[in-house]
Amino acid sequence: MVAEALVALTIVAPPPARVSAAAETPPLVCIDPGHSANGANLETEPIGPGSRRRKIKDGGGASGEAAVVLRIGRKLRQVLWNRGLRVAMTRTTGDFTVGAGGNVDRAKFCNRRAADLMLRIHADGSASSATHGVSMLVPAYHRGWTDDVYRRSKRAGRAAQRAVLAATGAANRGIVERGDLTGFNWANVPVILVETGFMTNPTERQRLQRPRYQWRVARGLANGAERFLGTS
Repeated sequence: MVAEALVALTIVAPPPARVSAAAETPPLVCIDPGHSANGANLETEPIGPGSRRRKIKDGGGASGEAAVVLRIGRKLRQVLWNRGLRVAMTRTTGDFTVGAGGNVDRAKFCNRRAADLMLRIHADGSASSATHGVSMLVPAYHRGWTDDVYRRSKRAGRAAQRAVLAATGAANRGIVERGDLTGFNWANVPVILVETGFMTNPTERQRLQRPRYQWRVARGLANGAERFLGTS
């Protein structure tokens, strides 16, 4: 689900042995596993800088989503480390150890680190248990909010969607521009959000809960990130 969550401001650097020996600093991917084990947070925050429109920080997500996307995020971190990239994560556990905020804090966390890509991981939900597949959300164009990252985010989204579909064989639900996501509107770095599948579809839920499938999603996301960053 794309309802948005509290954030633990936690950065994780790769072990020294996995840092590239190249003279240039390797790109940094900021992984943002959606939601929290704490559940919904109905406090509100501005949907974009200077906006009077406010949005709740976290609607809670689909049942089981927070745990699944965290496991995928950890696996993605490992894959990226193994390929010599740097990684930061907005949370590494189900709960938060530092700070209490929403998607503004998530975006600012990645902004402060000048991430080369902010990669948000979610799983979807639907009133119909038959709905399934992977979609890739990217920022809609909004002058003053996303105009600086719009084109690069779309390019990253296209690369990531192709790679995840190739790695998983999941149904393609396409690339969707969203102007109503706080985590997009506050980002000053390229940003995408992958809906890895539907927790409300029994078959897809089982897949998403299996470590083997989580590794496939993680490798697909890593492949897409590398193609966007030009490190593959």
